[in-house]
Amino acid sequence: MMNAEKITELRKFACDIRIKCMEQFGALGIGHVGGSLSCCDLMACLYGGIMNINPQEPRWEERDRFIMSKGHAGPAMYAALALRGYFEEEKLLTLNRPGTMLPSHTDSNRTPGVDMTTGSLGQGFSTGLGIALACRLKKLDNYIYILLGDGECDEGQVWECAMFAPAKKLTNVIVFVDANKLQLDGATDEVCALLDLRKKFEDFGWQAIETEDGNDAAQIVRAVEEAKADTEHPSVIILNTVKGKGWSYAETHFNHNMPVTPEQAQEAIAEIRAAKAAL
Repeated sequence: MMNAEKITELRKFACDIRIKCMEQFGALGIGHVGGSLSCCDLMACLYGGIMNINPQEPRWEERDRFIMSKGHAGPAMYAALALRGYFEEEKLLTLNRPGTMLPSHTDSNRTPGVDMTTGSLGQGFSTGLGIALACRLKKLDNYIYILLGDGECDEGQVWECAMFAPAKKLTNVIVFVDANKLQLDGATDEVCALLDLRKKFEDFGWQAIETEDGNDAAQIVRAVEEAKADTEHPSVIILNTVKGKGWSYAETHFNHNMPVTPEQAQEAIAEIRAAKAAL
């Protein structure tokens, strides 16, 4: 169990990840702001303490794996990887430019620390379960963490995966749903209502946990600890998050993929730094 000091460290790490996200978007002039900022707290918890990883050996076989199935939130993952030392932080400013190692959607062939190429929604879930099955066959003692978007859960492939994992008893899998209630075309309830995600996963045979505040490091850590305590089922953690979390403008404006001026980026960074200083 993590102590209060470690939780504060994770909250500060989440602020650093958000700052690096906004630096990327400010340099490029556009980006998937909302879905990246909404999952920064999860990135901080995973890369700041939960996952068993080694930045000096990205392909260490016994490592935990993370699959960003909602691949458009790659900038949040890239920020976490750079801050943990997988590559130079300066590389972040090349996001989605010609020849970059940091494409708009995560690519395992280009970026150290990325375990699976993603972007076509739903497919990261499938490949993550394949990795989990392979790790179990190899008798590796590790976890496979997968992040889905709530809009991504419109995909039928997600529900094929929901059947597959319990059927194969993939207890080394912990899935997160970034439930920020918005997707590319609008509110998830208006585009294709998901109804009770927790009950759906439970009916498919998962241990399903829901956090009241999916942007709170303490709640994320507790949920993962609860997930690991169940050794009979794969686990899903539904994170009730805010799209654009950390930048008040993005929190109150539709922000799936939005232009970002250098001035807006600096405004957001100043706001995030103030929040970090208050911790």
